[in-house]
Order: sequence, then C-alpha cells, then structure tokens
Amino acid sequence: MSGFAAAIAAFAPRLPLAVAYSGGADSTALLRACAARWPGQVHAVHVHHGLQAAADDFESHCRSVCAALGVPLVVAHVQARHASGQSPEDAARRARYAAIAEVAARDWAQGGPRDVALAQHADDQVETMLLALSRGAGLPGLAAMPAQWERDGLRYHRPLLAVPGPDLRAWLAEQGVTWIEDPTNADAAFTRNRIRAQLLPTLARAFPSFRATFARSAGHAAQGQALLRELAETDLHALGVPPTIAGLRALSRARRANVLRHWLVSVHATAPSTAQLDELLDQLEACRTRGHDIRLKVGARFVRRRGDVLDCYNPALSDST
Repeated sequence: MSGFAAAIAAFAPRLPLAVAYSGGADSTALLRACAARWPGQVHAVHVHHGLQAAADDFESHCRSVCAALGVPLVVAHVQARHASGQSPEDAARRARYAAIAEVAARDWAQGGPRDVALAQHADDQVETMLLALSRGAGLPGLAAMPAQWERDGLRYHRPLLAVPGPDLRAWLAEQGVTWIEDPTNADAAFTRNRIRAQLLPTLARAFPSFRATFARSAGHAAQGQALLRELAETDLHALGVPPTIAGLRALSRARRANVLRHWLVSVHATAPSTAQLDELLDQLEACRTRGHDIRLKVGARFVRRRGDVLDCYNPALSDST
C-alpha cells in the first residue's frame, strides 16, 4: 500500500466530510480519494480569492470536476488583499478560514459537514518549518502545522502530512487525472516557492529521509509547546488575570516569559516580539519599589503597571484586563 493510500485508509473524520478544493494537484488527490472512500458523504468548498485573472478558470475547473464526481460544491468569493504589514499568504489564509466558516453556517447548518479536510502534505510541513527557522521562531513555529484542530465550530484535518508531494502527483498520473497549476506557485518572489524549488531538492539529495525526520522534529516541538501551554495556564491561574507583579517576579525568567506570552496571546490576542518580551522582562526585574513604573508597547496594545498588577490595554478602546 502506498503512503497516500495508507494515509486515506487511516483517516477517520466524522461524516459527512467537506474537502477544501482549490483544483490543484494536492486537493484534487484528496477530494478524489475521499469521494471514492465515502460515496455520497463528501462535499467540496472552493474559495475564489479574486486575486488573479485565472481565478474564474479555477472555479470553472472545480465545478466541472465536482459535477463529474457527483460531489456537491460550494464556491465562496472573498477579497483576500493583504493589509499594510501583512503577508499576502497570511491574508489569503485568514480569508479562506473565514469563508469556510461562513459556508458552514450558511450552507451546512442542518446536518452538513462539521469536519473539513485540507490537503497540505509532507513537503508543505517541511517548508513551514524552514520558514519558521528563517524567522527565528520558537516552539510554536517549529511545531509547524497541526494534523487536527478546531476553529469556528469546525474540526479541521490534515490527513496527508506524512505523504510527500511527489507521491500525490504520481497517484494522479496513475489515475490519468489532470489538475490545474496556480501560476503564482512558480513566482520566486514568494519565499515558500524558493524553498520548494531550491532547498527541497538539495535536502532530498543530502538527506533522503528528510521529510520523515522533519515530521518527527515538528512532533517533538508540538509536544514541548503543549507542555509549556499547560504550565502557562497553571501559572496564570495562580497569578490571576491581570497577573500580579509580585507573583511574576517570584518566577524564573523563563517561566515568567512563558506565562506573559500566554497571557498576552490568550487574553489580549497580541503576540509580543522577542525584543518586546525581553524589554518587559527587564522592566519587571527592575520593578523593586511601589513607585517604579512599567509601560511598553506590544502590537496595538500597551502593557503598564497598575498598582500591584500588570495592565494590558488598547489606547483606541481604552480597555484593560
């Protein structure tokens, strides 16, 4: 049994199942394999990003394929243009998840799919880890993409994370199946495309098993991050929300950094940069008297001392907790 066939055989979502279908090779393989395994139980959702002239052709192709397979298709139109300071990839990703959630609420509300399958594979996982390394990411970045998670009331799955990309294309070729190529995949302006075209072939020559070993490393990072999250939740519960300065100062610097990052992300949806977090830790270390002030910008928010606790607030909204 091939790695792709084994991955589909091991995949156990709740039915009915939705497949995010772009028309490309990876999602084509996933959609066809799922439709063959669960006839009449698979839906497809195609997100029309509106970013290039070929987007209408992508939609037409997806409609034709789904009609031939007897798979119901919903097309969601979004405007995925990125804001200043936001990467195009991140803007498109956020737009896709928002569109899928809207489709689920509008079209699948009554007994429709609550599980969604995405077609990212082992090469995508390696690319994500290399991008994280290039940015100096910590454990959350090195953990790369999770195989399963929940968002907006939906359960998402990536059943192909152990399957090399070339294996998917080989399976499609054996089936005599065609797909569409997104022209932006060849654009060297995107870092991920340069990794795919230049680094992955080099890694394959130097380390033939790199996909499996990278996947193990991502799993170790994910396990370590889960433990850090559990510790942060325990510490934040003990410190209170907002956290007390005395309680924070009683922790080691590493543990203090862990709980502060968790507090800012989980309560205030703002992630401090390494420099910002180091500065906040330094200010806390120097905070030895009641009159010592703390004030630091973190994203669109500010962290400041308010009596015996740290206060995080958005100046535009004047909120704090």
